Amino acid sequence: MPGTLEHKRSYLACLNEARFGIAWGAVGAARFCAEAALSYVKDRVLFGGSLAGKQLTQQKLVYMDEALETAQRRALDIARMKDAGTLSARDISRAKMENVSMACDVARLARRMMGANGIMADYHVMRHMCNLEAVYTYEGTDDVHMLARGRAITGINAF
Repeated sequence: MPGTLEHKRSYLACLNEARFGIAWGAVGAARFCAEAALSYVKDRVLFGGSLAGKQLTQQKLVYMDEALETAQRRALDIARMKDAGTLSARDISRAKMENVSMACDVARLARRMMGANGIMADYHVMRHMCNLEAVYTYEGTDDVHMLARGRAITGINAF
Protein backbone atom coordinates (compact mmCIF):
# COMPACT_ATOMS: atom_id res chain seq x y z
CA MET A 1 0.00 0.00 0.00
CA PRO A 2 1.43 3.42 -0.96
CA GLY A 3 2.58 5.45 2.00
CA THR A 4 3.62 2.46 4.07
CA LEU A 5 7.15 2.06 5.38
CA GLU A 6 7.63 -0.97 3.13
CA HIS A 7 6.55 1.08 0.09
CA LYS A 8 8.96 3.89 0.99
CA ARG A 9 11.84 1.41 1.41
CA SER A 10 11.01 -0.12 -1.96
CA TYR A 11 11.02 3.32 -3.59
CA LEU A 12 14.37 4.23 -1.99
CA ALA A 13 15.86 0.89 -3.05
CA CYS A 14 14.82 1.63 -6.64
CA LEU A 15 16.34 5.12 -6.46
CA ASN A 16 19.56 3.73 -5.01
CA GLU A 17 19.87 1.20 -7.83
CA ALA A 18 19.41 3.98 -10.37
CA ARG A 19 21.91 6.22 -8.60
CA PHE A 20 24.42 3.36 -8.48
CA GLY A 21 24.16 2.99 -12.26
CA ILE A 22 24.36 6.73 -12.80
CA ALA A 23 27.62 6.90 -10.83
CA TRP A 24 29.10 4.46 -13.35
CA GLY A 25 27.44 5.94 -16.43
CA ALA A 26 28.75 9.40 -15.63
CA VAL A 27 32.30 8.04 -15.72
CA GLY A 28 31.68 6.57 -19.17
CA ALA A 29 30.25 9.81 -20.58
CA ALA A 30 33.11 11.84 -19.12
CA ARG A 31 35.68 9.39 -20.50
CA PHE A 32 34.16 9.72 -23.97
CA CYS A 33 34.38 13.53 -23.77
CA ALA A 34 37.97 13.47 -22.52
CA GLU A 35 39.01 11.06 -25.27
CA ALA A 36 37.25 13.14 -27.92
CA ALA A 37 39.04 16.27 -26.69
CA LEU A 38 42.40 14.46 -26.66
CA SER A 39 41.92 13.22 -30.21
CA TYR A 40 40.86 16.68 -31.33
CA VAL A 41 43.78 18.57 -29.75
CA LYS A 42 46.29 16.06 -31.14
CA ASP A 43 45.01 16.71 -34.67
CA ARG A 44 44.42 20.47 -34.32
CA VAL A 45 47.36 22.56 -35.50
CA LEU A 46 47.54 26.00 -33.97
CA PHE A 47 50.39 28.50 -33.61
CA GLY A 48 52.81 26.28 -35.50
CA GLY A 49 52.15 23.01 -33.70
CA SER A 50 49.66 20.53 -32.31
CA LEU A 51 47.31 22.02 -29.75
CA ALA A 52 48.14 18.98 -27.60
CA GLY A 53 51.68 20.34 -27.26
CA LYS A 54 50.57 23.52 -25.52
CA GLN A 55 50.99 23.88 -21.76
CA LEU A 56 47.44 24.92 -20.92
CA THR A 57 46.01 22.14 -23.06
CA GLN A 58 48.13 19.56 -21.26
CA GLN A 59 47.08 21.02 -17.90
CA LYS A 60 43.42 20.52 -18.87
CA LEU A 61 44.09 16.98 -20.07
CA VAL A 62 45.79 16.13 -16.77
CA TYR A 63 42.86 17.60 -14.81
CA MET A 64 40.43 15.42 -16.79
CA ASP A 65 42.61 12.32 -16.34
CA GLU A 66 42.83 12.82 -12.56
CA ALA A 67 39.11 13.52 -12.25
CA LEU A 68 38.26 10.39 -14.24
CA GLU A 69 40.59 8.20 -12.22
CA THR A 70 39.13 9.43 -8.93
CA ALA A 71 35.54 8.93 -10.13
CA GLN A 72 36.26 5.47 -11.49
CA ARG A 73 37.82 4.45 -8.18
CA ARG A 74 34.78 5.83 -6.35
CA ALA A 75 32.46 3.78 -8.57
CA LEU A 76 34.58 0.68 -8.08
CA ASP A 77 34.56 1.22 -4.31
CA ILE A 78 30.77 1.37 -4.17
CA ALA A 79 30.54 -1.73 -6.38
CA ARG A 80 32.76 -3.61 -3.96
CA MET A 81 30.71 -2.38 -0.99
CA LYS A 82 27.55 -3.47 -2.79
CA ASP A 83 29.01 -6.94 -3.33
CA ALA A 84 30.02 -7.09 0.35
CA GLY A 85 26.56 -5.94 1.51
CA THR A 86 27.96 -2.82 3.20
CA LEU A 87 26.79 -0.17 0.73
CA SER A 88 24.69 2.58 2.32
CA ALA A 89 22.36 5.15 0.78
CA ARG A 90 24.86 7.80 1.90
CA ASP A 91 27.65 6.10 -0.10
CA ILE A 92 25.49 5.87 -3.20
CA SER A 93 24.35 9.47 -2.83
CA ARG A 94 27.96 10.67 -2.58
CA ALA A 95 29.04 8.67 -5.63
CA LYS A 96 26.11 9.85 -7.77
CA MET A 97 26.59 13.47 -6.75
CA GLU A 98 30.37 13.61 -7.11
CA ASN A 99 30.66 11.52 -10.28
CA VAL A 100 27.97 13.44 -12.13
CA SER A 101 29.48 16.74 -11.04
CA MET A 102 32.88 15.56 -12.29
CA ALA A 103 31.39 14.39 -15.57
CA CYS A 104 29.66 17.72 -16.16
CA ASP A 105 32.95 19.54 -15.50
CA VAL A 106 34.91 17.25 -17.84
CA ALA A 107 32.29 17.54 -20.60
CA ARG A 108 32.28 21.34 -20.33
CA LEU A 109 36.07 21.47 -20.39
CA ALA A 110 36.27 19.10 -23.37
CA ARG A 111 33.70 21.19 -25.24
CA ARG A 112 35.68 24.35 -24.57
CA MET A 113 38.98 22.77 -25.61
CA MET A 114 37.42 21.94 -28.97
CA GLY A 115 36.26 25.50 -29.56
CA ALA A 116 33.32 25.86 -31.90
CA ASN A 117 33.76 22.24 -33.00
CA GLY A 118 32.79 21.20 -29.47
CA ILE A 119 29.16 22.02 -30.21
CA MET A 120 29.09 20.21 -33.53
CA ALA A 121 27.17 16.93 -33.75
CA ASP A 122 30.17 15.31 -35.46
CA TYR A 123 32.06 15.16 -32.17
CA HIS A 124 29.20 14.19 -29.79
CA VAL A 125 30.68 16.11 -26.83
CA MET A 126 27.80 18.57 -26.69
CA ARG A 127 25.30 15.69 -26.76
CA HIS A 128 27.00 14.08 -23.77
CA MET A 129 27.18 17.45 -22.02
CA CYS A 130 23.42 17.94 -22.43
CA ASN A 131 22.68 14.38 -21.31
CA LEU A 132 24.83 14.88 -18.22
CA GLU A 133 22.91 18.03 -17.32
CA ALA A 134 19.75 15.92 -17.41
CA VAL A 135 21.41 13.21 -15.30
CA TYR A 136 22.41 15.89 -12.80
CA THR A 137 18.71 16.63 -12.29
CA TYR A 138 17.09 13.21 -12.18
CA GLU A 139 17.56 10.88 -9.24
CA GLY A 140 18.31 13.98 -7.16
CA THR A 141 20.23 17.20 -7.71
CA ASP A 142 23.28 18.04 -5.61
CA ASP A 143 20.99 19.95 -3.23
CA VAL A 144 18.91 16.85 -2.54
CA HIS A 145 22.01 14.71 -2.06
CA MET A 146 23.55 17.28 0.29
CA LEU A 147 20.42 17.13 2.45
CA ALA A 148 20.42 13.31 2.42
CA ARG A 149 24.10 13.20 3.33
CA GLY A 150 23.62 15.85 6.02
CA ARG A 151 20.82 13.77 7.52
CA ALA A 152 23.11 10.71 7.51
CA ILE A 153 25.84 12.67 9.29
CA THR A 154 23.69 14.53 11.85
CA GLY A 155 20.68 12.27 12.23
CA ILE A 156 18.49 15.36 11.67
CA ASN A 157 16.21 15.63 8.65
CA ALA A 158 16.52 19.09 7.07
CA PHE A 159 14.12 18.41 4.20
